[in-house]
Amino acid sequence: MKKNFVSDNKAFNTQLLDFILNFKSLGDMFNDGDRNVIKTMTIDGVLVNVKSFRTPNIINKIVYRFFRNSKAQRSFEYAQYLENHDFGTPKPLGYFENSSALIFRDSYYASEHLKADLTYRELTTDLNYPNHEDILRAFTRFSFKLHQNGINFLDHSPGNTLIVLNNDDYKFYLVDLNRMQFGPMDFLTRMKNFSKLTTHKPMVKVMSSEYAKVSGEDESLIFNTMWKETQDFQERYYRKKRLKKKLKFWKK
Repeated sequence: MKKNFVSDNKAFNTQLLDFILNFKSLGDMFNDGDRNVIKTMTIDGVLVNVKSFRTPNIINKIVYRFFRNSKAQRSFEYAQYLENHDFGTPKPLGYFENSSALIFRDSYYASEHLKADLTYRELTTDLNYPNHEDILRAFTRFSFKLHQNGINFLDHSPGNTLIVLNNDDYKFYLVDLNRMQFGPMDFLTRMKNFSKLTTHKPMVKVMSSEYAKVSGEDESLIFNTMWKETQDFQERYYRKKRLKKKLKFWKK
């Protein structure tokens, strides 16, 4: 067993640990996904969000036991890194890992539950959302700031940015943090970082326009590269989906 909780409140930590150890029976379901499950529970007046990561396959049970930090530990440490660099993410509370002497079993990441007004996804499904362009431009400035600070959020996808409107002073909070890289980002890497966000060309045009303003780089080059990376990602995504469909057919 391995755990790391940030609070000095022993009673709070005891209740948080109890929530994790009895995850199946305690808490309110927030997201019952194919890979991960998220539940919430109020502890000492704090709405706590706990993410249970899917039990890994046999190879990763060994990898996570001896060679690589778990998704929960990475989520926790990356959240602390974001906080220390003044980037938004739900406040990290700790993580817990369950292992035997030889294999890794499962892991949990705990944070304060953030009640957002929307996610980036709503911008892709409702192009008439109030102040749509203003929010999108603010999001682009937020992304540029990440890039300038050498933070490559590899899961920069529609559901992983929470948005708090705050009277038009838009605040952005990253979630699902276990895949990040740190260090200088070249132009192509920065453009690829936008590729999973939207299939709407007008949204890419707005993001390109704002990125050009804040970076001083050529807007046409930014748009053409960002749009190409978006199309390439979509092609890879649907190719993979078709392959999975064929494999399921042959299994039958």
